[in-house]
Amino acid sequence: MAEPDQASFWDERYATGEYLFGTAPNAFLAREVHRLAAGSKVLAVADGEGRNGAFLAQRGHRVVATDVSEKALEKARRLAERRGVEVDYRQVDLAEWEWPENAFDAVVGIFIQFARPPLRDDIFEGIHRSLKPGGLLLLQGYREEQLAYGTGGPANIENLYTEDGLRRAFSAWDIELLDSYDAEIEEGAGHSGKSALIDLIARKRI
Repeated sequence: MAEPDQASFWDERYATGEYLFGTAPNAFLAREVHRLAAGSKVLAVADGEGRNGAFLAQRGHRVVATDVSEKALEKARRLAERRGVEVDYRQVDLAEWEWPENAFDAVVGIFIQFARPPLRDDIFEGIHRSLKPGGLLLLQGYREEQLAYGTGGPANIENLYTEDGLRRAFSAWDIELLDSYDAEIEEGAGHSGKSALIDLIARKRI
């Protein structure tokens, strides 16, 4: 069962002329995109208004981008059109989605922390299912320390990441990078200021 009223919640947040999280790609993704093989088929999970999916398409990747909010997808389509790229947008409730099997070379999950632990576990399992053997996951989120900064992200500590938690969740993967740090970020009004971040790059074993 879906967490209550996620589509309505995000439709309301995205119902503005501005891009809530900006139109520039996430800095972690821009820094690490070189790890993707040319022309990769990439799934951008809960991609919101489309900044990361459009960036990946501009780099020559074949992108499927999901979000639960139709308002976000409308803005994402406009952004892709302005950038002159094609992205396969799909309105998806991740609590109910049938994740395709062995379908993607890479999966990108940037600040997908709307999900409480049971749904988060299902999402991580779905990511594993969808990646081809040897496929790569690029994941960035907030650590528990983010609650003290209040510059973005969920208010529930259980939704936030820890290194130990990610190590456990991806113990069957090859972890290529797991890095915790604080940084100033400026991603629209939604993410602005000093932030407690954690980056994970992990590869599905062959």
